[in-house]
Amino acid sequence: MRTQALALAAVAIAALSSLGSAQDARMRKKLIETGWDQPDTERLLANLAEMEKRPFDGVVIAVVGRVDEKKRCDLRETFAATAWQREWFQPCVADLRACKFKRFTDNFIVLGANPGNVDWFDDAGWRAIVEHWRIAAWVAKQGGVKGFLFDPEPYTAPHSQFHYAAQPERDKHSFDEYHAKARERGRQVMQAVAAEYPDITLFCYFMNVVCGTATGHADPRRILAAQGYGLYPAFIDGWLDVIPPTVALVDGCEMAYTYNSVEQYLESAVLIKGACQELVSPENRAKYRAQTQVSFGMYLDAYWNPPKSPWFIDGKGGTRVDRLRANTATALRVADEYVWVYGERFRWWPTPNGGVKKETWPEAIPGSEAALRFARDPLDYARSQIADLTKTGKLANLARNGDFASDKAPSNKGPAEDWKEGRAPAGWHTWQAEKSKGTFTWDREVGYWVEPGQPHTLPRGMSFAPSRPSYGSAKAAGVANGCFIQAHDVKPGERYAVHAVRRLAGKGDAFIRIRWQTAEGKWTAETLDVLIYAEGPREAWAEMLGVAEVPQSAGRLLILLCAMDQPSPADAVWFDGVALYRIE
Repeated sequence: MRTQALALAAVAIAALSSLGSAQDARMRKKLIETGWDQPDTERLLANLAEMEKRPFDGVVIAVVGRVDEKKRCDLRETFAATAWQREWFQPCVADLRACKFKRFTDNFIVLGANPGNVDWFDDAGWRAIVEHWRIAAWVAKQGGVKGFLFDPEPYTAPHSQFHYAAQPERDKHSFDEYHAKARERGRQVMQAVAAEYPDITLFCYFMNVVCGTATGHADPRRILAAQGYGLYPAFIDGWLDVIPPTVALVDGCEMAYTYNSVEQYLESAVLIKGACQELVSPENRAKYRAQTQVSFGMYLDAYWNPPKSPWFIDGKGGTRVDRLRANTATALRVADEYVWVYGERFRWWPTPNGGVKKETWPEAIPGSEAALRFARDPLDYARSQIADLTKTGKLANLARNGDFASDKAPSNKGPAEDWKEGRAPAGWHTWQAEKSKGTFTWDREVGYWVEPGQPHTLPRGMSFAPSRPSYGSAKAAGVANGCFIQAHDVKPGERYAVHAVRRLAGKGDAFIRIRWQTAEGKWTAETLDVLIYAEGPREAWAEMLGVAEVPQSAGRLLILLCAMDQPSPADAVWFDGVALYRIE
């Protein structure tokens, strides 16, 4: 039994088979790390191997140029009238090129709106700012990063770049005049950026969502004139005037820092994609819809801060790390592509920032790294959990007679059931639609596990050698719509990995469906069914692996081994190696 369990675990942690030449249509969501532990290019190069062990797809990077032996120039301070030279940043480009990224596929260099002391009507000053953005695009392109992370927030004196009341020449020009000039400057900036990097991603901590209260009015400018970011939508409108279709914009929705419900994420996504179009010119709205992505910020400190803090997220009856996992998963589900994780008090990797404590985030919030890993990629997390539990001998398969090796198996209520000739394997029940006339049997001649030395084709990515005789499989033939069924008692919030292998003959298809019932046996949460398909060849055994989280209304998890569209008894599917693993 020990050998069997190890072999089954080896299957479960193997990579899913490829689809060959078929294109992967999935939209892969990505976690981007940023915060007070932000590395510069030198620290990134020095610590990359350790950094890529963390659960992120990319990182935000500070670029600090070298003016001379002593003086430095921070690329973040783009909104200044001083002249820059590209060669100052050549060492940073060299650092980025020297990084051999394996996990960090989507990296961004940070730009800011600081010091923000150039009036929008200052032509000479804006020539310098436009050149700063041009140099930044050159660094990003030559350094091989995805693009910019633009932070519009004012941190330094003398004033806020996007606040009308803070402009030096506000007594000379009306808000409407400033609005038109900000749009002109946006055009100039985007023209410079696109000329250097025509397929850049311009990721912003926030875009028009920050001015969302100005929507719903005939003339939003009346409201924008008094807002701290009132000129920002005009600047973005200028981007859209000249933006090539290859450039992507990302509204990072920083105000999501304290979101703690599905509704909050959904409402903000609707605001960004919908009403915020009103803040750009009608002629640019199609481009805005096509090229602006929804994103969200996850503020780690809010899951550590005490309740008295204004930046506090409650556990809602559970642990706060559970809320981190649930909220990050929701953010990733609702976002178009990116979710960014921001932290201040602690760190993920070495940093010279004295305001950051020595403890790492996983030390400060135990379970936080696992929560992010699960939210980012449940299958990858499940494989790692199965591997770890296998090493410690703690892996427990909760499926009953999942290897179809026994003629007796317990039911969901406990007592053992004997297999009967012509019926489904012991421990399993069946269902098929009224017009489906197929058969469900225990096939004791065919199984995934075979005698050592016998011919056997392993699914791609499975590397173990079968080491015991075949004891059979579950077979469905001529089934138009039906399944083998097994029920398990579960609790809301629990998470499970479900695994099996299947082999097909003839026509038809097969998959696993995870469904839910209440503790009393009534169907529930139908929209949260989980479908698990094999991605390997039809004629060979291929793996199916999926992850399911128990909905709040559910008390039972049902494994359905489904067969579909088999026109004749010669068309069949065999299932074997069924496993149900509880994962933490």
